[in-house]
Amino acid sequence: MSVGQSSRDQLEKDKKANQDKINQIQGVLKKTSSQKNVNLKQLQVINSQINAQKKQIGLLNDDLKLLDRELATLGLERRKLDQDMERLKKEYAKMIYEASKRTTSLNNLIFLFSANTFNQFVLRYKYLKQYTDARQSQAKQMEALKVQIAAQHERITAKKTQQKTILDDRMAEAQKLSTMHEQKNAVVAELSKQESELRAELEKSRRQAAMLERSLKEIIERERRERLAREKAARERAERERAAREARGEEPAPVSEAEKLDLSGMTDEEVKLASSFTASKARLPWPVRGFVTDHFGRQAHPVLKGIIVDNLGVDIQTNAGEPVRAVYDGLVLDVNNMPGYGYVVAVQHGDYMTVYAKLKNASVRPGQRVKARENIGVVATNGEGTSELQFQVWKNTTKLNPESWLIRR
Repeated sequence: MSVGQSSRDQLEKDKKANQDKINQIQGVLKKTSSQKNVNLKQLQVINSQINAQKKQIGLLNDDLKLLDRELATLGLERRKLDQDMERLKKEYAKMIYEASKRTTSLNNLIFLFSANTFNQFVLRYKYLKQYTDARQSQAKQMEALKVQIAAQHERITAKKTQQKTILDDRMAEAQKLSTMHEQKNAVVAELSKQESELRAELEKSRRQAAMLERSLKEIIERERRERLAREKAARERAERERAAREARGEEPAPVSEAEKLDLSGMTDEEVKLASSFTASKARLPWPVRGFVTDHFGRQAHPVLKGIIVDNLGVDIQTNAGEPVRAVYDGLVLDVNNMPGYGYVVAVQHGDYMTVYAKLKNASVRPGQRVKARENIGVVATNGEGTSELQFQVWKNTTKLNPESWLIRR
């Protein structure tokens, strides 16, 4: 497969994936738009739709640039074919002119039999045969070249037709984008009338987020203390056993589990799990089908001017009743019901932890081992009709950007 074809295939794949995302967003937006009052989540969906639409227009622009390069290459090839045809025509015309000097078979016979020696006769015969063969070969080359030129012309025409189609598509997508911006402005204007309610809602969500963060850090700290306590007890036990063996004059025993613990108190198995989790960065499966409406970290509030919000993870909107899946093998550390977040499941992966919040219910329990893509619960739907998962990634007590860990789509 050529580099150009590979680029074309990848571009078509990206366009289809992004269009699928747009369709999914439109489906969710249709459901949320049926609510009587506009809300912040509806605005976030519209923003996601606008971003996806911008990406689609960008992909169409990439498509046009690729077509321009393909047309330029086809044009160069066409000019080369035309030059080859011109050269063949000149060579053929020269042959015809030379042949016209011997207009009849009789002239050829005279040319042959006027040879002074037999060797000269043979040489003249070979010359005439080669000359005839060359003319026939030249004629065949010209016919083959005509076919190539016609095929090249068809390819160029097809590419230009494709180019026009993409230009029309881009214009249509740009019009859709303009409509989306109008829709966004209308929602922002409506939400701006609810400033006091939005501020109260923001303050409430900040308190709930702080409560969740404290709870998660307590879980992490509790697990760390328990792990270090296990390490200390295991090392002390191993030391007593070693001293007893030495007192009896026995050979040293195989390396114990305690001696396999690293400085953080993790076993070999836990270290390997953490290492393999690290190696899976940007390749983890999504915990739920959907799209990100609220990104990780600090960002401007979509309506309240001058207000910065801080997200512990990412919010992924999806359909009602959608199953939530673990993104990697691990151990369930905690299952809790938190204000504003519904059921929250924390799964340990060595010194990493993934958190799944805003669940309607949890199908796992603390201490249970889960596999990647195993169902751990069902996403909840709030009173405004929003079905959303809050997904977080931690390393010890440090929050990480989940979008850097999930597979790109």
